[in-house]
Amino acid sequence: MKSSIVVGEGCFWCTEAVFKMFPGVLSVTSGYAGGHLADPTYEQVCNGDTGHAEVLKIEYESGKISLRKILEIFFASHDPTSLNRQGADVGTQYRSIILYNGENERKAAEEAAKDAQRDFDKPIVTEIKKLDRFYPAEDYHKDFYEKNPKQPYCVFVIRPKLTKIKKEFGPT
Repeated sequence: MKSSIVVGEGCFWCTEAVFKMFPGVLSVTSGYAGGHLADPTYEQVCNGDTGHAEVLKIEYESGKISLRKILEIFFASHDPTSLNRQGADVGTQYRSIILYNGENERKAAEEAAKDAQRDFDKPIVTEIKKLDRFYPAEDYHKDFYEKNPKQPYCVFVIRPKLTKIKKEFGPT
């Protein structure tokens, strides 16, 4: 069965590359959610006053990859204890967030956060809230890592993250 979840863990360029590695993930779409401005642009979100976070809409085949596994990958692939920042990216648009569609997803997100807390000394600050609306990002963000593998951000930030996740979750 096809399902979806929206998550944010900092820059969506990194996150997109992570989730695209996994069998059962049907599509990964960068976008914006969690804020108050309709149809935001990248520049507006980067200003930090739209309330939106950089997020991904992950569509997956639940018979091939579970929501639980996606949430485990989510918590392992960023620092969910860091408020409004991931590495050098600072601002509310880079916050850790899970935007659920229904009650089962909310419960799964809360349970995954509780379980992930064992791996961190500081409290997890991931925001968990109902998805209001998802706005797809501009086309130039799509497949950023694949299109720009030699770009410094890809070499020094994304590639090490991919290596870490492959090591932790096995070959994909």
